[in-house]
Amino acid sequence: MKTVGWNILILSFAFLASAQVPKECSAPSEYPHTRLNKKYTSRQKYAVGEKVYYNCAEDFIPSSGIRVVQCIGGKWTKLTLKCEKKSCGNAGDLPNGQFQYEGNSFLGEKVYAVCNEGYTLKGLNYMICKKSGWTGEFPSCEEGAVTCFTPAVANSVRRGDNVSVHWVGDSMTFTCSEGFQLDGAQQITCGPDGQWEPQPPRCLPSPDDKATGGCGVPVTTKNSNANLADKYITMTSFASGDKVHYVCNVGYIQAGGSRLRRCIEGKWTPLLLKCERKACGSAGEILNGQFTYTGVEFGDTATAVCDEGHQLVGRATRHCMSNGWDGRVPVCEAVGCAEPPEVTNAEMEGRQEPPYTYRSVVRYHCRVGTLIGQREIWCTKDGTWSTSAPKCKEITCSSPIVPSAYWTGAHNELHQYRDTITIECNPGYRRFGPSTVTCGSDGRWFPTLPKCTRISHGTY
Repeated sequence: MKTVGWNILILSFAFLASAQVPKECSAPSEYPHTRLNKKYTSRQKYAVGEKVYYNCAEDFIPSSGIRVVQCIGGKWTKLTLKCEKKSCGNAGDLPNGQFQYEGNSFLGEKVYAVCNEGYTLKGLNYMICKKSGWTGEFPSCEEGAVTCFTPAVANSVRRGDNVSVHWVGDSMTFTCSEGFQLDGAQQITCGPDGQWEPQPPRCLPSPDDKATGGCGVPVTTKNSNANLADKYITMTSFASGDKVHYVCNVGYIQAGGSRLRRCIEGKWTPLLLKCERKACGSAGEILNGQFTYTGVEFGDTATAVCDEGHQLVGRATRHCMSNGWDGRVPVCEAVGCAEPPEVTNAEMEGRQEPPYTYRSVVRYHCRVGTLIGQREIWCTKDGTWSTSAPKCKEITCSSPIVPSAYWTGAHNELHQYRDTITIECNPGYRRFGPSTVTCGSDGRWFPTLPKCTRISHGTY
């Protein structure tokens, strides 16, 4: 009786001792729209009481809950952190038009500008929601579309684009041919009523002022990038001692020298004004891309180039103008792939709501059978999946037939892929070939089945 009691006591202590052994936790679970802090991703075991922290996935922000879980009794507590996709919210009011939203203003979505009847859109017709908010220049709706036709001024040399139609705000500069002087403004601008302001000038024959010591209209030297100031443009003659001053052309600024010239004994003093191109600086920052420049001064261009796996949305080239870069910064959007193919008898890990963008990864896991092909496929820079989807195929090998032999393990008619058996020869026989074989992916035993040959008398 004492022996029985003593045994019970020993078992009780053993049970208590085993109950006090702390239970570890395996790697913590994955949750939608979250990611485990990087310092935990390489670990497989965690001690009792240990805590790990989660963050919201890229492009998501926390909406509720806490981001910590703890290992208790070999299991992790449930994560309560909830993450929702970032949103840019309302894009504002569009005078003489309205915005139409692509979705819920989430990252990557667009809002389109639509003008009311009788109004014309200026700029791109959409903006894109990015981490910094709605990107690009705010569109505007302007009434009508007014233009001016190029005026004909005889005996003149016209500066500017050689086009027949000009938009409101465009300017033209005129210089008279040799032997003629300007009567009117040297520079005119297309007004909102479709008329040039002021009226186009005329080029009249120059009078001979040398006899009186006076001067005619001063001629601007080529490549000076400067023009006579407006107040002198309508004047046709100047007395000896008169002064005129110049201004740099549009897109240029004074970099030295004097703006003045003087009429002395029928001749104008040289123009010493130096005009340099204005600088525009940076054309802007492009997420997932960059600008390549011919320069950053008036007349130069900046061309957007997207990173690998991204495509350009908007106009690629910006021009350095007198008031800065024209247009607005384009956008580099990630290339998208079609939805990944379904595989019979397989489950898909990493599946998400479209679009599947560049570098998105999908993993397949067979519910039935063996995976044949690549387990992972990813969206490439060309907008196609890296390879075709795998297949789930049930692979079996027939029971091995080796005369004068037997094998250990289950004697089934069919063996599953990767099953391994050990084959031994009967007494009095010698084995030639491998003792261990495995069911291969082609339904055959690998590397090959052995043979059993009778041992002749006298052979040792």
